[in-house]
Amino acid sequence: MVHNSKGVRDEGIILLHVGSISEAKGLKQTLGLKFTISRILLFGFFFLSVAIFYFMLSHAGVSRSVAVMTAFLMKTEQLSFEKAYENLQTIQPAAKMNEGFEWQLKLYQAMGCEVDTSSAVYKQYRLQKVTEKYPELRNLPQELFAVDPTTVSPGPNDEVLYKCRKCRRSLFRSSSILDHKEGSGPVAFAHKRPAPALPRISGSPAPCTSHFVEPVQWMEPALLGVMDGQLLCPKCNAKLGSFNWYGEQCSCGRWITPAFQIHKNRVDEVKALPALGPPTRRA
Repeated sequence: MVHNSKGVRDEGIILLHVGSISEAKGLKQTLGLKFTISRILLFGFFFLSVAIFYFMLSHAGVSRSVAVMTAFLMKTEQLSFEKAYENLQTIQPAAKMNEGFEWQLKLYQAMGCEVDTSSAVYKQYRLQKVTEKYPELRNLPQELFAVDPTTVSPGPNDEVLYKCRKCRRSLFRSSSILDHKEGSGPVAFAHKRPAPALPRISGSPAPCTSHFVEPVQWMEPALLGVMDGQLLCPKCNAKLGSFNWYGEQCSCGRWITPAFQIHKNRVDEVKALPALGPPTRRA
């Protein structure tokens, strides 16, 4: 979750002086946390480990060590990022971390304080970092791409398979869909209208007309070296959707970055029914 932070001024060792039971008890009173003796020892051992880790790194380790300890409190004490960070700054106002670490810890919180590589928010975060690490969009790591469903055996029975509506070629599974929060609907597109926007009609917001997915192996030739383009069926070349590493706007108004969208009216959902045997098609 954490990475090297550059340009962070050395503020000295942050919160690494906790080395005795008495100091740990003082920490308990300051933070208002319920420590058992075993947790105190674990806490002290953790701080010692961070101290060693800090001395092995450059001056940028200050921000890093604060981020690691904040994550530790979030995990062990079931605290939100804001509360854990506030607790550290209560006993040491100089405890600071850069915006990059703050963003990653909020992501960590969104995943339930677990590093879940199958999580949609984690996959989206990983994709957002691709253009930073691979600006030429060449030699992208293979783990970035979901497995082509035509090259593996059927997945779990409760997983939906999406096929090209024209030629029935399998394209992606439901586990590759990156869900997003619904946008604000027509209001989000007001900046595209040359004339003043009409008042929004009350009622249900505009539905999402596309699936935003993680890149699948069959997409790789189209994605390498270009920032945007069309997504075509690898079998019949029917247009399925489009991609843009800078992002695209969903029909619901939400901006997705990067975006790999497949129009729902170009695919069929197919779900296997174990009790009945053959798959069923749902248009």
